[in-house]
Amino acid sequence: MQIFEYNGSALVAMVGKNCFAIASDRRLGVQLQTIATDFQRISKIHDRLFLGLSGLATDAQTLYQRLVFRHKLYQLREERDMKPETFASLVSAILYEKRFGPYFCQPVIAGLGDEDKPFICTMDSIGAKELAKDFVVAGTASESLYGACESMFKENMEPEELFETVSQALLASVDRDCLSGWGGHVYVV
Repeated sequence: MQIFEYNGSALVAMVGKNCFAIASDRRLGVQLQTIATDFQRISKIHDRLFLGLSGLATDAQTLYQRLVFRHKLYQLREERDMKPETFASLVSAILYEKRFGPYFCQPVIAGLGDEDKPFICTMDSIGAKELAKDFVVAGTASESLYGACESMFKENMEPEELFETVSQALLASVDRDCLSGWGGHVYVV
């Protein structure tokens, strides 16, 4: 078992018409043993930007604290919130500077940029970004999430339809992965 699979996780972000959804499972485990069923993987950076962290839970919490600190410094210096593209570059840089002893995390970033244009991206543990126009996935359930999202995704979904689509894709996928599950958290912005 790889270190990325130690706690188990499922994360997905999907784009709609001037909106996005980000969802995760709720299970925290130690290999196959379930420790908690209310674990929060998705964090709100500001009203239009969310961050999901899959992978090793302790590294995810440490990385989240560093990112919140850096975002608050940016807010003090610039007197505005970070754009999603800027935040993705910040996450990538922080991960890359630890490339020889990396954080064992796969971040998923979702936000609304200028003129309510949705932005989603994911990256590996050393900060290599993967941008997408439709959806991104991460975690131990990523293989089944790819299949579910590809079969259910449609262009220009309204927020209600997007919520239903991402919820069904997440639930269908975690049923096929024993390291994730116990329902989910879904945020639509």
